Amino acid sequence: MILTLAIRNLFHDRMRLIVTVVGILFSIVLVAVQSGLYVGASKMIIAMIEKADGDLWITAYGAKSFEESGVLSGRERYAALATPGVVSATPVIAAFNRWTKKSGGRQLCVIVGFDETEGDLRPWNIVDGSIETIKLPDGVAVDRTYFENLDVDGIGDNGEIEGERVRVTALTHGIRSFTTTPYIFTTLTRARQILGMPSGSASYFVVKLAPGADRDAIQKSLQAQLTDVEVLTDDEFRGRSLEHWLFGTGAGFSLIGGALLGILVGTVIVAQTLYSSTKDHINEFATLRALGSSSGYIHKVILMQAGLSAVIGYALGMAISMAVIYASRDSALPIIMTPTLAAGLFVLTIVMCAVSAISAIVKVTRIDPAMVFAR
Repeated sequence: MILTLAIRNLFHDRMRLIVTVVGILFSIVLVAVQSGLYVGASKMIIAMIEKADGDLWITAYGAKSFEESGVLSGRERYAALATPGVVSATPVIAAFNRWTKKSGGRQLCVIVGFDETEGDLRPWNIVDGSIETIKLPDGVAVDRTYFENLDVDGIGDNGEIEGERVRVTALTHGIRSFTTTPYIFTTLTRARQILGMPSGSASYFVVKLAPGADRDAIQKSLQAQLTDVEVLTDDEFRGRSLEHWLFGTGAGFSLIGGALLGILVGTVIVAQTLYSSTKDHINEFATLRALGSSSGYIHKVILMQAGLSAVIGYALGMAISMAVIYASRDSALPIIMTPTLAAGLFVLTIVMCAVSAISAIVKVTRIDPAMVFAR
């Protein structure tokens, strides 16, 4: 009976139901898009760190993110390799520079120099060419997303970095940066040549430990030996990068603020609609009270109405959100929806509608059953 009564109350006024669903739908779409942008941005920011699969990162002092580091001399690598428990210390180069287009313009880019003999930080999702083609004397890999930015059309196109001619010999798909600055992958040797860095130098050394090694002890030992650099765990480096790009720039606050606004708007619309619906049916609820129905029974009816509204609004809102997410898949800043996020949004919708029902419940709680006999 609770479900039946809730459905009849909900569908009695179709226009009011539409307003309620649209309010929830708008809220879900806004929260899904803003949250999806936040997840997408977070994944892009830490993608290089995740791909490197290191236990420790040796960085220049004060490095804020993967793209921003000074130059390490190379002695850091030997110190790491001489430490018990260290399996490898792979050099990586990451530095901002400018790509000169064939049309004459310039585009800010990030050169990523990878060790072709060891380490996991190599271009992935290669859709044309291979690691071997990047090893060619002037070879680089770029992502399809940035063709227009770099003024290239595909394999064989040329560009120039710091007066050095480069040629696109491999293409990737989906390797994007939070700053929308293209990554240009090339070998360590080629990156050093372009940037004028000495042999053996690097932006980072990614340290891999043996299974069972004490990461904290090795970190402290390396930090004690290398006082002019920082030795960070992969978790620390990820956290620092996220804090710098999302909160240091204010982007994270904007995305979170937009999501909170969506929740607030949805809650207010649903609360107003449920309150109005309860007020219009106040005599019916008073009759139920006069017939002996408990306050709890009526509260369950109102909460059931809120729950049904939440399910309908969530289903429609997620359908629209998935369409928006699909449309953004090849953009510079894609929206990402994960199963965890989708489940979290459903729970959030239920809670939002339950909270919205409070005003209606308060109204019903104050009903005097005697009003039925005064009609």
